[in-house]
Amino acid sequence: MANPPTPALESLDRLVGSWTTEATHPALPGVVVHGTADVEWLEGKRFIIFRARTDHPDFPDSISILGFTEADRIDPKAPAEPSSSPLSMHYYDSRGVFRDYTTHIDDKAWHWERIAPGFSQRFTGTFADNFRTIDGRSKLRRDDAEWADDLRITYRRRE
Repeated sequence: MANPPTPALESLDRLVGSWTTEATHPALPGVVVHGTADVEWLEGKRFIIFRARTDHPDFPDSISILGFTEADRIDPKAPAEPSSSPLSMHYYDSRGVFRDYTTHIDDKAWHWERIAPGFSQRFTGTFADNFRTIDGRSKLRRDDAEWADDLRITYRRRE
């Protein structure tokens, strides 16, 4: 029998559900990209599966897995929620791109970040309407110094 999710894992419940999305990107001024995101718990409630699709050929479809990945839970001595490690988000998309991010969710926002030489990213999605809307902005840093606006995306929970 699986243990109940820990508080940090329970925060992922704020993302679980079906969403419509609207996104804009500085590379395509004036274009609004529509899509969907479906987020569900993997059996056992230790990871969530986040699937995103868009209606624009220049924007990839993706899948992300969010949860704790610092300790192998097959080891009975491994803690259910490593106190010193953040949640991870493993991202894969239809272009063949894959990236690893740290992520966390609190009462106000969903955050993720990846710091890597030559290509860092971060995102803050602010919750509104009792967690029914997420207004997000990602930033990109290619020169290891200045952050620039990147994708802006709004998630709206579907009824």
